[in-house]
Amino acid sequence: MMATTYYEEVKDRPEARPSRPTRRGLFFRLLIVLILLGLVGGGLWFFNEFRKKAIGDFFAHNVPPPTPVAAVAAEIGPLPQFLGGIGTVVAIRQVHVAPEVAGRVVEIRFEAGATVQPGQALVQLNDAPEQADLANYRAQETLAVANLGRTRQLARSDFATQATLDQNQALLEQARAGIARTEALIAQKQVKAPFGGELGIRMIELGQFVDPGTNLVSLTDLDRLYINFTVPEQARAAIHPGQPVEIAVDAYPGRTFSAELTTVEPQIDPGTRTIRLQATMDNPDRLLLPGMFANARVVLPAREGVVTVPETAVLRTLYGDSVFLVREDGKAADGKPQQKAEQVFVRTGEVAGGRAAVLEGVAAGDLVVASGQLKLQNGAAVQVVEDRALKIPARTPVQ
Repeated sequence: MMATTYYEEVKDRPEARPSRPTRRGLFFRLLIVLILLGLVGGGLWFFNEFRKKAIGDFFAHNVPPPTPVAAVAAEIGPLPQFLGGIGTVVAIRQVHVAPEVAGRVVEIRFEAGATVQPGQALVQLNDAPEQADLANYRAQETLAVANLGRTRQLARSDFATQATLDQNQALLEQARAGIARTEALIAQKQVKAPFGGELGIRMIELGQFVDPGTNLVSLTDLDRLYINFTVPEQARAAIHPGQPVEIAVDAYPGRTFSAELTTVEPQIDPGTRTIRLQATMDNPDRLLLPGMFANARVVLPAREGVVTVPETAVLRTLYGDSVFLVREDGKAADGKPQQKAEQVFVRTGEVAGGRAAVLEGVAAGDLVVASGQLKLQNGAAVQVVEDRALKIPARTPVQ
């Protein structure tokens, strides 16, 4: 008989075999797990229900205060109408002062930026040769006058022929023509202001030789100006000379200058399909300068019986224009009337003078929220704290 090993002997012992769980043990383990899961699920359900109830109680007892807004009543009346265009300020009289003849500058009689009168001398060119020629012609004139007088006395006594008399008369006229021509040349050597106005920057120096047409200095009359601007061709029936025009420039924000429409171009630009207009305006303070960019508005007859609201009251979105109306919504606990905001979609028209025309959606007398509506929702409680629209503050002029 073969001898058994120690391992084989131990393996055959009953106490060395693994014990298997019974059915009852498995049932109790599964029951404990189900009970734990039920407790966890019930706790979560109870927590969610408690949270929902707490949130509901919070919002039920936490009513937000009314939103303060500024509101005004919609008005009915005339609405100003304008026809706008962009253009440029142009001087009625503006030139570059230049000499008619060549010469050397011997005297400059102006300061840059000075105001000059019509005919005021500005630059003197060298006219010494012409002055000498003038003296020569005047001497010839004196001699021709004397010879002509003696010839006439002799002709009365038949001691001089008519040919001699005619010859002396021609010499006198020739001398006087030379004087006139030389005086004209001398006048050309003195450059004068063709009209009154303001001079620009000096473009010459003393002793400089200038040719005809050389720019000496610019001269601009700022007392009256043109405003050249364009409008669409569809506006032709609404415009005519004599209409008032309002001018605005970037140099003076918030300020309007008055002008009058004086010219309507009798043709349409085929490239832009616009009409060129020209307005004329007085510029007594000389605030506007030629070359300025100008926004021009032709004042048209006002439309009567139009419902208008402040321009700030209109909310413009991709879905359309709307306004918030203030409506009565019962009474509060203290007996005071409650107000709520009602969003209404509207159809708007022109905007003029800070007010927008409302063609549909609002009636005259409706209380419209003019400012503060960005914080509102339809049906939100509001409190009117102001009965006027907020105004945009004017820019402070640059010192």
